[in-house]
Formats: sequence, structure tokens, C-alpha cells
Amino acid sequence: MRIIAGQYRGRNLKSPPSLDTRPTSDHLRETLFNVIAPRIRGVRFLDLCAGSGAVGIEALSRGAAHATFVDRSRLMCRLIEANLDLCRVPEDAVAVVTSDALEFLRKAVKRKVQAWEVVYFDPPYADDYLPVLDAVSGFASELVSPGALLIVEHFHKNVLPDEIGNLTRQRVLKQGDSALSFYEQKER
Repeated sequence: MRIIAGQYRGRNLKSPPSLDTRPTSDHLRETLFNVIAPRIRGVRFLDLCAGSGAVGIEALSRGAAHATFVDRSRLMCRLIEANLDLCRVPEDAVAVVTSDALEFLRKAVKRKVQAWEVVYFDPPYADDYLPVLDAVSGFASELVSPGALLIVEHFHKNVLPDEIGNLTRQRVLKQGDSALSFYEQKER
């Protein structure tokens, strides 16, 4: 795995030690950032189920102001921290949190954290995505900025709803066994 473009371009990242974690491929990350490139500069980026942290680090490399990495595995969070160190990402530009995605969102609302403009959600393909998607939609006014973008990476045969509360799917991109669903908040 490597960083594809931007400030940290060409840096090789450490990979997860086991096959239990499925990193987002370089090719899929490149496709993702080709689509969201106009919206990444200066944003706060949330990487839920971050794994190696490659997606969030790519966002920082391409100009995101801050990235929050969330993974339920302590081992993965240590890997993210190692990859951030490899890229020499400034500590004030990141937060790494060991937590279940749904629990993290609930706590973030209670703590009144600063909103994110882009949320990337890439859970294990076998997980139930809907509780987290419902939470993002339900907590949207507290967690995400108006017009925020939610991107969900999923198995291409997993059917996700076109609408989840105030989120509407705008686009689906399929690549190999993976798909990216792009959701935006509806205007109020």
C-alpha cells in the first residue's frame, strides 16, 4: 500500500498483519479521490473502520485539514499511528480513536465535537451497515456540516438503501468486488 498523490505521495504504508482486515486497494482509493478531489482541500475527514488508515492519510496528503481515524481494534490503531509516523503527519492534524463506529458517533454527539465535511465508512463487508448509517443520518446536524459527503465502501452485491433519513445516495461506483456509495445530506 502506498500514498498515491499529494504531500505524502509515494510513501509506503505498513499493511495489516492478518487477512482479517481488508485494506482499500490503491486503485479504489485513486478512484475515490478522483471523484472527491474538488471537495477535499481544507476539510475535516472522518475515517470510520479505518483499518490501516490509508484512506484518511490519503485525504491528508491531498489537503484535508484534519483526519479522525476510528477503529475498534487496538492493533489497527497502533498500525494507523505507525503509518502516520512514517508519513510524518503533524499530530495536531489527526486523532486516532479505538472504538466501535456506532459508539464513537454516540460519544461524539455528547462531546459536541467539531463537525466533519467528509465521512468515509468501510466496515467489514459482513457487518450490518444500517445502524451506523442511521446514526450518521440521525446525528447529522451535530456531526456533519451542511452538504457533507458520506462515502460507504461495501461489497458490490450488498444492497444499500438510496435514502437513509436525510441522506440521499447520489452515486454508486463499482470496481471489482467493491463498490462506493456516495451520500449527501438533503437540503432542509
